[in-house]
Amino acid sequence: MLQTKEITNHEFIKMIEAASAFLDQNAEFINSLNVFPVPDGDTGTNMSLSLDSGLKYVNESSSTKVGELAQALAKGLLMGARGNSGVILSQIFRGFSKDVADKETLSATDLADAFAAGAQTAYKAVMKPTEGTVLTVVREAAKAARKTAAREDDIVAVMDATYKAADAALQTTPDLLPVLKQVGVVDSGGQGLTFVFQAFDDVLNGREVAKKGAHQPNPTEMDEMVDAEHHRSVQGKLNPDDIVYGYCTEIMVRIGRGKQVDKKFDYDTFYNYLAKLGDSLLVVNDDEIVKVHVHTEHPGKVMAWGQEFGDLAKVKVDNMRLQQETIIEKDDETAEKQAPVATAEAPAEAPETAIITIAAGEGMQTLFKSLGATTVISGGQTMNPSTQDIADAINDSHAKQAIIVPNNGNIFLAAEQAVKVVDIPAVIVHSKTISQGMTAMLGFEPDHTLAENQSAMEDNLTTVKSGEVTHAVRDTQIDGFDIKKDNFMGIIDGKIGVVTDNVEDAAIQMVTKMIDDDSEIITIIYGADTDQETADHVEAAVEKLDDELEVEVHEGDQPVYPFVISVE
Repeated sequence: MLQTKEITNHEFIKMIEAASAFLDQNAEFINSLNVFPVPDGDTGTNMSLSLDSGLKYVNESSSTKVGELAQALAKGLLMGARGNSGVILSQIFRGFSKDVADKETLSATDLADAFAAGAQTAYKAVMKPTEGTVLTVVREAAKAARKTAAREDDIVAVMDATYKAADAALQTTPDLLPVLKQVGVVDSGGQGLTFVFQAFDDVLNGREVAKKGAHQPNPTEMDEMVDAEHHRSVQGKLNPDDIVYGYCTEIMVRIGRGKQVDKKFDYDTFYNYLAKLGDSLLVVNDDEIVKVHVHTEHPGKVMAWGQEFGDLAKVKVDNMRLQQETIIEKDDETAEKQAPVATAEAPAEAPETAIITIAAGEGMQTLFKSLGATTVISGGQTMNPSTQDIADAINDSHAKQAIIVPNNGNIFLAAEQAVKVVDIPAVIVHSKTISQGMTAMLGFEPDHTLAENQSAMEDNLTTVKSGEVTHAVRDTQIDGFDIKKDNFMGIIDGKIGVVTDNVEDAAIQMVTKMIDDDSEIITIIYGADTDQETADHVEAAVEKLDDELEVEVHEGDQPVYPFVISVE
C-alpha cells in the first residue's frame, strides 16, 4: 500500500477533479435512488453541478496552498449549490475549508480534523438533522478518519478508513430511515458523498480515476438548462449596443445521423470550438442528442459545426439587438401613454420589495407574474436554481428588500444561503409546491413591512391543498401502493394518493380525494405533457362532484407534471 505523509496542492486538485468526474458519471444512478418513483429525482444532478462549480473556482485560483484552494472550493460550492443535497455538500467543505484555512499542505491529522469540522458544520446547517441521510455518512466517515489519524500519520490509511466508514454508514441508512427500507434504496445524498470519498481514496492510492465527461441530463432538463442560461445571460442588457454577440442561437443535433457527419462526437472537442464563437455557451447531451445555446455573431458557423456531428433536428436563431430595440420601443410607448408627465430625468424606480419565485413553464411563469412576482427564475422540479442564481435575481432587481418564494422544499437551503450573501434584507416564504406559492402571493401587501408580508404569506400556505399528477419511472411499492413503471400517480401534499394508468383518471381521482365540505375553489394548471381538451374533461368531471365549486383552468406549460391542481 502507498504511504503518503501530506497532501499538496497537486494532490488536492486531483482529488477534486476526480470527485467531480465521478459524481458526473454516477449522477443518474444517484437520481434513481429517489424514494418516490417520479421523474424529478435530481440529487445526483444537484451534487454534480454543485461540485462542478467548486472545481471551477479551484481551477481559477493561482494559489499553491491547500488551505486557500479549499477556501476557493467552498466558495464555488456555496455559490453553485443546487438543492438541499448540494447545499449540504457545500457546508461539509465549508467546515473543511475553515479548519485548514492556514495550511499549506495537509497531514493525516489535518485531513481527519477537517472532515470532522465538515461534519459539524453540515449538522449545524440543517434545522432538524435526520439520521439515515448524508449527515450520518459524513459523521461516521469523520469519526473513522480521526480514529485512524490518532494511531498513524499515513494519509492514505486515513482516506481508506474514511471511505470504508462512509460506505458502511451508507448501507445502514435504510435501517435508520424506514422509508428507505420500504422502497429498498440507500440515501441518495449519502451515496453521492460516498462517491466523493471514493474518488479521493482512488487518487491518494494512485488508482486510475474517472475522467470528466459531459453530464447527461434528460430531455426536459436540457430544455430547462437552455432556457435558464438564456434568461440569465440577457438579464440587465438594456441597451442593444451593449450586446456583444447579437444572435441567440440554439440547435439540437441528432448525434451520428445525417449526410454531412464526419466526426465522432466528443464533448470537449464539440464544446471548445463553440466557445470561440461567442459567450453564454451551454452544451448538454445524452447518448442520442446534443443541445446547444450560444450567443454569437456567427450562427451559420454554429449550425455548420453541429452538422459535422449529426443532423439538425432543431434550429432557432433570434436577433437579440432587434428584440431589445422592440422592447425599448414598446416600453417607451407604454410609458408615454401611462405617464405623459414623466420627464427624462425621472427613470423608472426599482420595486421597493422584489418577489423572487421559481417555476418552470412559460404559462406558469406568466401566472406568477400576474400575481405580483417581479422575477421568476426558470426551474424548480428538475433543475433547481443555485445559490448564485437566486442571489443574482435579488441583486438584479435593485430593490430595497426581497421575498423568495421557492415552491419546492429542495430549494430552501439554497435560498437560505442566498439570503446570507446578498446586500439587502431578504426573507423566505417556505412554499413547498406551486399551489402553495401562488396562494402565498395573495398575502403580499406593498405597504406592509418585510416581516409582516413574510408572516401573512406563510399563513396562506396552510389554506391550500396541493395536488400533482406525474408518471412513475420505475416499479416500486410505497405507501401501500404497488406502482408499475409508467403508471400515473396523484401526489397530494407530498404523499401518493392515487395510482392509475390514465392521466385524466389520476387527476379526477386526486381532486375527489382533495375536496371536502369547506372547498370552494379548484385551480387546474395543465402542463406540457397534456392538452386543453384533457384539462376540459377534468374540469367537467370536477364540476359534477359539486356544482358549487368554482373551477379555473390555466395553461402552465410545466414539464414533468401534466397537472398541478390546488384546492382552496
